[in-house]
Amino acid sequence: MTEQDYLLAWGVYAVSALGCLLVWCHMTKWMWRWLREPLRVLVAVLLLTPTIVDPGKELFAPAIAITALDVLFKVGNNAWRAVADLAIYGLIAFAIWLAFAGLRWPVERWWNERRGPRGPAVEEDEPTLREMMARESRPDADTRMDANGDRRLRIEPRL
Repeated sequence: MTEQDYLLAWGVYAVSALGCLLVWCHMTKWMWRWLREPLRVLVAVLLLTPTIVDPGKELFAPAIAITALDVLFKVGNNAWRAVADLAIYGLIAFAIWLAFAGLRWPVERWWNERRGPRGPAVEEDEPTLREMMARESRPDADTRMDANGDRRLRIEPRL
């Protein structure tokens, strides 16, 4: 394999790995944030960690591929080196993520306290569900329809 082919193969792998990472991010966007982010870091480490294959020529390959091929075909002794690289890069990536999350957490708490409550503003005139149910159970109340056909306008009988 020439150097040009080697660089081309790494370029194709990099684009494919980023595509897989994008799909993984799309698949995990529904999850709780504190579960989603570590899973994304884990997949990024698995996809983007290189390991050395030939120390004499300084040729690298994806660590997950080397591990899978060495375990599956039981050839070579690069599996332990690849697993060690995955573990080291994983520890570094999770330490960076924990530092980032640790710095982000107080900033977000401060920002949310500054903004105030997030819920929609409830008007004081709007009846609660209990009040609406109590009105429904009274037979003497006259009901009128609004423009949408909902029974919202009520006229109490005059005595």
